[in-house]
Amino acid sequence: MRGSKRDWMFRVKVNGLAKNENVYVVGNVPELGTWNHIEAVQLQSEKNSNSNSPVLFDNNDGGSGDVFDDQNASRENLVNEPDEGQIFSQNIELPTDVNVEFRYFIAVVCQLNEIKNPTQTLIIRKWETHMTPRLIKKDKVSNIEENSLPEPEQFGYNNGYFKIENGWLTEETVIQFKIFNNPIKLWKNRLQNRKVHIKMTPVNLVRHNSIEMPQLGGDCVDDSLSMDTQDIVDHPAFSITEIAVMNDEEAHFKYQAQFGREYNEDDFVIFNVAVRYPETIAYLVDYYVYSSRSTPDEPPNHIGFSYILPSTLQSSVGIITVPITSTKHRPIGQLTVEYVRIRPIADQTWDMSISYAKHWEERWSGLDVGHRGLGTSFKFEMKNCANVRENTIASLKTAAYHGADMVEFDVQLSKDFIPVIYHDFHVSISLKRKKQIEAMDMLEIPVKDLTLEQLHLLKDFCYPGDSLGKVLHYIDKDEQNNNQMVYHLAEAREKTAKFFDEDLEDHQPFPTLKSVLQVLEQHVGCNIEIKWTMQLKDGTFELNHPFDLNEYLDIILKVVLEYGCDRKIVFSAFNPDICAMIRLKQNKYPVVFLTQGVTAKYPMYHDTRCQSIPMAMRHALAADILGINVHTEDILRDPTQVKLVRDAGLIIFCWGEDNNDKVTIQHLKTLGLHGVIYDKIDEYNAKEVKESIFLVDARESQKALIALASCTQTCGPPQSTMPGSINSENKQEQDKEIGDLAKNLSVCAKTFGQTIKTKSTEIVGKQTSGIGEIYTDDDTAKDCL
Repeated sequence: MRGSKRDWMFRVKVNGLAKNENVYVVGNVPELGTWNHIEAVQLQSEKNSNSNSPVLFDNNDGGSGDVFDDQNASRENLVNEPDEGQIFSQNIELPTDVNVEFRYFIAVVCQLNEIKNPTQTLIIRKWETHMTPRLIKKDKVSNIEENSLPEPEQFGYNNGYFKIENGWLTEETVIQFKIFNNPIKLWKNRLQNRKVHIKMTPVNLVRHNSIEMPQLGGDCVDDSLSMDTQDIVDHPAFSITEIAVMNDEEAHFKYQAQFGREYNEDDFVIFNVAVRYPETIAYLVDYYVYSSRSTPDEPPNHIGFSYILPSTLQSSVGIITVPITSTKHRPIGQLTVEYVRIRPIADQTWDMSISYAKHWEERWSGLDVGHRGLGTSFKFEMKNCANVRENTIASLKTAAYHGADMVEFDVQLSKDFIPVIYHDFHVSISLKRKKQIEAMDMLEIPVKDLTLEQLHLLKDFCYPGDSLGKVLHYIDKDEQNNNQMVYHLAEAREKTAKFFDEDLEDHQPFPTLKSVLQVLEQHVGCNIEIKWTMQLKDGTFELNHPFDLNEYLDIILKVVLEYGCDRKIVFSAFNPDICAMIRLKQNKYPVVFLTQGVTAKYPMYHDTRCQSIPMAMRHALAADILGINVHTEDILRDPTQVKLVRDAGLIIFCWGEDNNDKVTIQHLKTLGLHGVIYDKIDEYNAKEVKESIFLVDARESQKALIALASCTQTCGPPQSTMPGSINSENKQEQDKEIGDLAKNLSVCAKTFGQTIKTKSTEIVGKQTSGIGEIYTDDDTAKDCL
């Protein structure tokens, strides 16, 4: 009956809950917050797991230790420990006329106690990310019996497999401090050649009496502070400090030890500090040295400390040097540290209904990815150029027409903060007409210094003297000659145009990211590369960038979150910090780290995470992203690296000019690459049927829905679903179900292989691996059932 309610007891067991963490349930109905974490329902802890009634949990009695983060935990591991963990429960009235979908998540509450402006913030630590949420069917009655409670569900375990992910930034800010290239310099002779332990602790500069929130990540906060300062500092209202080291054993972030971590030569250490009010937080760095004659149980000597003040961390990225002061307040050395400040996207409404951040299906292997669409248009050798201008809507559409599973394109901001599709950082401008091409004076200007309107006025050609085939542009002021002309290197020499598409809108350079996502077919996946300047090993930068990195990324991400919908989208970037930032700034789309690795073709980057595939892999594990996108030159040098990456539970794409060969493409797919990015996909694509795998998935899903609708009309609903004779009310419900299925046909076409949720969804067993949710070939059709 419409409007009626049923009592439902949500009951879940959680292992390894850290101090001050709480358990919540969120779902698709208003009673569960309509997928908004702010409106989610907090569950109460049952102190005695055998009790028949839940009791309120006192946060101070919570367990200590690390948050449960075993992403690859098996069912056996969970079932064999039935007595461990805490049970949380809550009775909620739910509507009976809709299917209720829901997920559990773990969060920390930051409560502001000021009476005039009370607010509550949830910092999400872990959440369930199964493609199919938990389900309560609308015909189910209450699960509460008179003398017993329902069996508790296991957090993270649903539909036959285990799946939880780390949270994303909602209100907190993360500061990552990167310590590498031997940044600790100690001047005292007695400290030379000694192993130094380093620890970082956030401390308040201003006491917040209105905020009460203990620190996470340690049994005793005072242990992390210098002995001569612990009586004068104030602990932050909220902070979590974790550490990762770019090696095979320590790549995942964990709480730091009491006396920090030993720094060894060539280590790459990252301190990850999450705080609620970064403008009032300083960072205390303590240094410890163990005596050569100390016993295993003897603590180290505290030799000094440094302070990093918030005033030195104003920009999104930077490098700072601070003095190391002894316990007697004398300078004994210095620390050089690089940092990245990651802010949450402001005024963004988050949806917990689904996440693709770590989702990759088993059949998505050997994907054909169109480089800049149909391929690079401007190379020194014309035979290797695509015949449609790169990074245009026409190029992307043509690649899709010829069977590209995904298209790769580059995004950067114009001067007026519009995300545009373009590869190079610079354009070269001449104010002379194209008839005077032999006498041109070129002025090189960054794309970032031109507005979208100015970019759309540019006319393209390739300068004859540029051996790299750089794309150059000029503004034609002849109002009678406003058509756009694009010249390749050879065209400029021979005064012969290659492209004759000046009047076609789809062929214009600098399309906006919004327009691409709006007009490109939904079944085509997008690999969106974020363009940003990189520092080379010699200390120079590719570009002096004026944008604030947080603002830069927020603008791009908001466009994708608004217009990306259910399209298969993967972000990528050569800058490892950008990859970490995108992962933390949103909860929907996956990220892969672009790396050139060991190469003789390109100059080496400053950041050691960019210098080899193993280091890229470790960064991907630390940043909790989907995988890496490697330069094929390094793969061909050592093909065993593909297995190394896959065994780590990461997906792996490859890019580079070596891919522009049919034999090489097939060889790379045989090695197990999940995706190969290459030019001229109209010539090199070996598919018999030129279709995206996601379009094939959508078609199979549609067939399954049509079959289900046909079966429902012919056979009627299952007796277990609709008991008794079919009266008029039941008949109306049945017709509505079939109508909903018909509507879902269009949804299936858009989801291209994602789990389809219908009124008759049944639980289908699935398995999992490190690369996300893995399905058998028939599972997509089953999910539609």
